[in-house]
Amino acid sequence: MTILVIGGSGFLGSEVVRQARTAGYVTVATYARAPSGAIPTAWRPLDLRAVGCLDAVMAEVRPSVVINTSSGRADWAVTAQGPLHLAMAAAKHGTRMVHMSTDAVFSGADRVHYDETCLPDPITPYGAAKAAAETGVLAVHPKAVVARTSLIIGHGRSVHERLVHRLAASTDTGALFTDDFRCPVHVSDLAAAVLELAASDAAGIHHVAGADALSRHELAVLIARRDGLDPSCLPKGLRANSTLPGALDVRLDSQATQRQLHTTLRGAREFLRRGDVTPGN
Repeated sequence: MTILVIGGSGFLGSEVVRQARTAGYVTVATYARAPSGAIPTAWRPLDLRAVGCLDAVMAEVRPSVVINTSSGRADWAVTAQGPLHLAMAAAKHGTRMVHMSTDAVFSGADRVHYDETCLPDPITPYGAAKAAAETGVLAVHPKAVVARTSLIIGHGRSVHERLVHRLAASTDTGALFTDDFRCPVHVSDLAAAVLELAASDAAGIHHVAGADALSRHELAVLIARRDGLDPSCLPKGLRANSTLPGALDVRLDSQATQRQLHTTLRGAREFLRRGDVTPGN
C-alpha cells in the first residue's frame, strides 16, 4: 500500500509517517515550507491552494490512500478550500481519503458531550473553516473518513507540553484555564487509529480523542508531574474571564469509533503517568 501524507512535516503527520514506514508502507509525505525530521520514502513540496500542483502530486504518487493531517489554522484557503480540492483529486483518482478535523467545530453552548451524530456549530474562524472542510470533503468524496480529534499530546513535543515547560520556568506568560475542558489524545495512539481507519472500509465522521475529559490546567499538572516539574508554578485562570474566543467545554465521545479499532485511545491520566514509556519512545 502506498500512503500519501499531506502535512507530513507536522506533529501528527510526522508520527503517521513514522508508523506507516514501520508497518512497511511506501510513504510519500508533503510539506508546505520545509521537510521535518520524519523519514518517509520521499518528500514532495505542496501548497494546498495550488490545485494544479495537488493533482500533479496525486497523479505522480498514485497513492492507495491519502491522509490529510495539514493545519492552516484560520486560513480559509488552506483549511477549508484546500481539503475540498484534495478530496476532489482523490475521488478523481479513485483514492481512499482520511481527513483530520477537530473538536473546534463545536461550540459547547447547548451540550458538552459530542458523538458523531452531533452537527457542527463552530464559533471561531478556525472551527468554521474546519466545519466547511468536513462538509466539502464528504460531499465530493462520500467514502472518505473525517476523523475529529482533540488536543494532541506526546513525547514532550506538542505545543501544550512545550507551553507547560515555559510557564513552569517563567519564560512565558499566560494562564492555564480551569474551565476549558477537552479530551486529549496521545499522538502515537491517534496516528495508529488513523492508519487503521485508512486501511479499513470505514467512511463518514469518526471521533478519535482520548478517554479522559480534562481542563487545560489539569492536563498541565499531569504533564508537569510526568516531567518532574513543580505543578504549583503553573498559573491558573478562567477562560470565561479572558478575551480568547472558543468553546469552554467540548468532550468528544469516541466510543463508537473505539469499538471498530484495535488501537486503544488512552486517556491522558493513563498516558501521562510519571515514568510511563509511551509508544514511539
